[in-house]
Amino acid sequence: MSAISYHKLVRDRIPEIIEADGKVCICETLSDEDYIYLLDQKLNEELAEYQESKSLEELADLLEVMQAVAKARGWTLEELERVRANKAAKRGGFEKKILLKEVRG
Repeated sequence: MSAISYHKLVRDRIPEIIEADGKVCICETLSDEDYIYLLDQKLNEELAEYQESKSLEELADLLEVMQAVAKARGWTLEELERVRANKAAKRGGFEKKILLKEVRG
């Protein structure tokens, strides 16, 4: 039996999916500190995957990790949305497709 080593944060149902495939997986439950650290790494991973594929599925994965980061840091999704909406109200969104090319003093 071959073994592949990982050191990566995975979705909650991945161990049961692996075991349903007749394989054995070794997992551990992370400390809060390690969890946040690996979530931050996962953000980078998911962003890179989205940048490569430009797929809706990868964008959804990125959103899932962003929501997990917010919760892990003690914020609610409502707080995250409120901050996003406040920034959009004060500074706008990105709908107008504006490219800032230069600012002169």
